[in-house]
Amino acid sequence: MKNPKRVAKIARKTKETDITVEIDLDGSGKSSVSTGIPFLDHMLELFAKHGFFDLKISAVGDLQVDCHHTIEDLGLVLGNAITKAAGEKNGIKRYGWCVLPMDEALAMVSLDLSGRPYLVYDLVPPAAKVKDIDTRLFHEFFQALSVKGGMNLHIILMKGEEAHHVFEAVFKAFAKALDQALSYDSRISGVLSTKGIL
Repeated sequence: MKNPKRVAKIARKTKETDITVEIDLDGSGKSSVSTGIPFLDHMLELFAKHGFFDLKISAVGDLQVDCHHTIEDLGLVLGNAITKAAGEKNGIKRYGWCVLPMDEALAMVSLDLSGRPYLVYDLVPPAAKVKDIDTRLFHEFFQALSVKGGMNLHIILMKGEEAHHVFEAVFKAFAKALDQALSYDSRISGVLSTKGIL
């Protein structure tokens, strides 16, 4: 039996942000990302490329205030899109992990698509800002994503001195771990859980 298409489109509009995310979990890594925050665009393009996800993102936020609302709300919408696209999760491996180097930086991401969100974020940014972004906001992004994505997500920075390298390693490792967790295993009948549901 052929697996259904794992695609989703989620839109969310508030007084602070207007965000639309489209994702194909079985894509080829194509992306079109516009958030008004160039560094975040770059990180999400890396996520799509290294996870083999086709990704379209349009985000307009109150950047005149700061980046917080846009980054956090984008985590919510992307998490929702991943959850919707994954569907019932029949036949998937459920768990994924990756230890990924980027020059001097080394990041570990491990996750479980359990439906029970929990974030462990063991990462102290080596710089307070990347261009105009408060690097602490990436915690808010992954917190929101883990909640709406229904994932137990561990992000651990093992080494890293340059902030760009650190977050590039994190986003790539997250992509690889998520791709692994979403991949199919022919030995799995239904969902990989003794409960019978995820």
